[in-house]
Amino acid sequence: MTQPKVHVVGAGLAGLSAAVELAARGRPVAVYEASPQAGGRCRSYFDSTLGMEIDNGNHLVLSGNHATLAYAERIGARAKLVGPGSASFPFMDLATGKRWTLSANDGPIPYWMLIASRRVPDTRLGEYLELTKLLLAGKTASIGTTLACRGPLWDRLIEPFLVAALNIEAKEGSAALAGQVVRETLAAGGRNYHPLVAREGLSNALVRPALAYLEARGAPVAFGQRLKAVVFEGSQASALDFGDARVELGAGETVVMAIPPQAAGPLLPGVSTPTEFRSIVNAHYRIDPPPGLPPITGIVGGLAQWLFAFPGRLSVTISAGDVLLDTPREELAARIWKDVAAVAGLSGEPPRWQIVRERRATFAASPAQDLARPGTRTNWRNLVLAGDWTQTGLPATIEGAVRSGVKAAAALA
Repeated sequence: MTQPKVHVVGAGLAGLSAAVELAARGRPVAVYEASPQAGGRCRSYFDSTLGMEIDNGNHLVLSGNHATLAYAERIGARAKLVGPGSASFPFMDLATGKRWTLSANDGPIPYWMLIASRRVPDTRLGEYLELTKLLLAGKTASIGTTLACRGPLWDRLIEPFLVAALNIEAKEGSAALAGQVVRETLAAGGRNYHPLVAREGLSNALVRPALAYLEARGAPVAFGQRLKAVVFEGSQASALDFGDARVELGAGETVVMAIPPQAAGPLLPGVSTPTEFRSIVNAHYRIDPPPGLPPITGIVGGLAQWLFAFPGRLSVTISAGDVLLDTPREELAARIWKDVAAVAGLSGEPPRWQIVRERRATFAASPAQDLARPGTRTNWRNLVLAGDWTQTGLPATIEGAVRSGVKAAAALA
């Protein structure tokens, strides 16, 4: 007997992961995407200025991101996420010129913290133990009211780490969300935070293989389908209105709504959504990375925060970058290049560059906004939610997006 179809609205990573999970379970799936391409905020595109394909933003996956790695394995793309094979993170402090590498052991007992050469310079073991306060934090606590937020460990590791994970000024961030990140990384042992990057691009690693997987199972994505309205009858959705087309939901058919919160709110009366967002600024430079430059380097004391070395380009990510949204592009590219040149040992004027500013990259991971996130299930028995902005227990990350899609698929099982 043919099972009822599941309609997945949105082909970002949350929607793709839900569709892949459902297709793997043998469910008929239809996927709709408003834009001309899949991937949402996690995709690649050809940039004519640089003359090469780049990612709209730089993203880091960790070896403990089990949902993401399972998704990549299922679509046949696990080998496209590569890294050093250890929990190794090079850093440079631009203010002092000091370089170091945080190097954690794989086991659950973090003996690396006892070895001065493997931890952050000028830090003591007691500073690391203070992070346990995050593990006990309530939903209304901020990081600023939970930790002291000062000292070498804060300046050189914890603040950069949390700004990148939560995409908000660290002291304003949710201590509960920060605690879950720490619980799944530093507190879980080094084997859970080996850094992994998509060296061939995000779309090649996480998007195109998913589209091929779905198409092979009779579920190609219908692009250019922007949802205008959801028709409700009593306790269930009865139709999806795409303007030029209307999809009537047959008996037993269900919906996974995997669209951004600012689009979902007007379509779903009574569903709470985050209303505050933070930006991410990315800079890309067309230049071959110098030999020996690590795939990723943390930067302290500068404008840039993380430097990624890809074939043919160097890329920088600046999280919580709202203050840079109105900075002229030429000025921003020059200022970031100074940091890049210092870290990479380069000189001269910036090579060809591109600035990409995601103004509403993620919801603001504050305690109040975290509390506004809805769960997977809704008041309509045949409609569930997916997205990194739903209650995943994590901030808005790739892992959170993929987990939300898996949760949505499981809720319909």
